[in-house]
Amino acid sequence: MYKIFPGFNLVESYHEWKKNHRRSESRTPERAIKLLFCFVVLTTLWCLPLDVFGMEGLTVVEKRVMAIFLFSTVMWILEAVPAWTTSMLAVGLLLFTASDSSLWFFRDVPVPELYGTPIKYTSILHSFADPIIMLFIGGFILAIAATKCGLDVMLARVMLKPFGTQSRFVLLGFIIVTGVFSMFLSNTATAAMMLTFLTPVLKALPADGKGKVALALSIPIAANVGGMATPIGTPPNAIVLKYLNDPNGLNLNIGFGEWMSFMLPFTLVIMLIAWIVLLKLFPFKQKTIELNIEGEAKKDWRSIVVYVTFAVTVLLWITDKYTGVNSNVVAMLPLAVFPITGIITKRDLEEINWSVLWMVAGGFALGVALQETGLASNIIEAIPFNTWPPAVMIIGSGLICYAMANFISHTATAALLVPILAIVGMSMKDILLPLGGVETLLIGVALGSSLAMILPISTPPNALAHATGMIEQKYMVKTGVIMGVIGLSLGYAMLIFLGSRGLI
Repeated sequence: MYKIFPGFNLVESYHEWKKNHRRSESRTPERAIKLLFCFVVLTTLWCLPLDVFGMEGLTVVEKRVMAIFLFSTVMWILEAVPAWTTSMLAVGLLLFTASDSSLWFFRDVPVPELYGTPIKYTSILHSFADPIIMLFIGGFILAIAATKCGLDVMLARVMLKPFGTQSRFVLLGFIIVTGVFSMFLSNTATAAMMLTFLTPVLKALPADGKGKVALALSIPIAANVGGMATPIGTPPNAIVLKYLNDPNGLNLNIGFGEWMSFMLPFTLVIMLIAWIVLLKLFPFKQKTIELNIEGEAKKDWRSIVVYVTFAVTVLLWITDKYTGVNSNVVAMLPLAVFPITGIITKRDLEEINWSVLWMVAGGFALGVALQETGLASNIIEAIPFNTWPPAVMIIGSGLICYAMANFISHTATAALLVPILAIVGMSMKDILLPLGGVETLLIGVALGSSLAMILPISTPPNALAHATGMIEQKYMVKTGVIMGVIGLSLGYAMLIFLGSRGLI
């Protein structure tokens, strides 16, 4: 995480606690059992005969991919190790056992005609240098540069000022500003920054008032919801967009601005609803709040370069359909400008959240493996998805995603579900059209991921907010469930309405 970011100490404390919790002696036997179970799953599936799976035409390579996919799924669900390390292990297993550059003894099978089609090793390696990965790196670089020149503090002060000093409007201000920052910056970094600004306010409020809870909860809710508005707001959005725009797949060519055209209004509505819900559940005892955000924006020439580059990049992202410049290409603008001007240094590059990028790349690699080996086609033929009612497919997948993402990483959930759902959606394209098509199916997964926030462990912003000591878990569960039900209901209503009319 960015060490120069306001509130970095909160993120550092959270990750330190998480690391110590993982390494504590009391959890060592538990972790060992989980890891052993995962490897037993991998070994068992690896060694089973092909005819046990009941899939006609299943090959050795496909069976290996299935074993690695299910192994990764169990590892991500049980969280025996950090999620990004599972992704790296999955990439390594695919390269050495199922690619056209695998070790020789993995290619030497008793019946060569059953070996199947290996994955191109270049396709797996391209997962990390995928254009969507570059889009994320561009977003991270913008965030680092904005923090170095104080742009984030200046924007927070300017954006909060119009909301005045009345408690209920200050709450609305924190929700809107946190949501807007989360559209372009890391959700975790945004939550840390805004909690830093909020800390003196929380100390000044009456100890027996519920307004503290409303303000403390507003940060994680807005950080989670705000990320839905843009493709770079949260990794599940980028994963979904990759499959929607895949030239060899759906090829829908949904741009940055087009995504924002329907997701931004939806996000703003959800944030307003969150404001009303928080005011009803946790009313303020003190009617006015004085805000004092410390810090100044720098005014040297490098800062001006950051301001201009930030504005031009966001403008090009929003207008990508009109300029003809792909949003992934636009992300290279700050990567080109900031290093050459000395704004971003080698040390700054070390602060990029590489674990998130590896997490996304691992999901892409598994998707490539499913597609290139033909395992995806075999799964679709073995499970008659096209006989399922479209409502079950679309809404059911969103609910499954929501349930999983409350307990495991949002990115891991999307990485598991989206590759399979994309292929399934392609096979039943016509059946899904009345409910908005494959777009509704996949974007619903992104919604389900972002709206999953009922527990402190659901997302880092939740954990950071819970660490303030202002929020009891029952309050987080109550608001998380309410926002999940409202968000999913309105989200699917919007997607089905727009998708069925060809507006997405």
